[in-house]
Amino acid sequence: MELDPKEAERAVGVTALGAFYSVQQAAKRMIPAAKGAILLTGATAGVKGFALSSPFAMGKFALRGVAQSAARELAPKGMNVAHAVVDGRVRPAGRTDSADRPDSTLDPDAIARTYVDLLRQHRSAWSWEIEVRPWVESF
Repeated sequence: MELDPKEAERAVGVTALGAFYSVQQAAKRMIPAAKGAILLTGATAGVKGFALSSPFAMGKFALRGVAQSAARELAPKGMNVAHAVVDGRVRPAGRTDSADRPDSTLDPDAIARTYVDLLRQHRSAWSWEIEVRPWVESF
């Protein structure tokens, strides 16, 4: 009841419409080559909403929908569209996790390697969505 409707509009505009415009422009450039990949980064909020996070969840749910729809539209044209759910805090550069909770945050280099793995997938075994989370995460 207390959430700002303008914040919801802004979140959906930035997250969902931003993804839509990006995918649309990338696809226009990749379709002539009949190959390419578009990787979109989401969050846990795109799979399950949390209390008082409706604006963020709305945008992330919509971003996931853009990815899923674009994957189905563009796969027959030789393009892979994938959505990555980043489920956890990303470790800031130059920092380490505390000794009592090692690997409790996501290593940005490990996330990047996951994206590279998505790019290297064989066309016979494409993924449209993948989730990454710290191994200590309870889900």
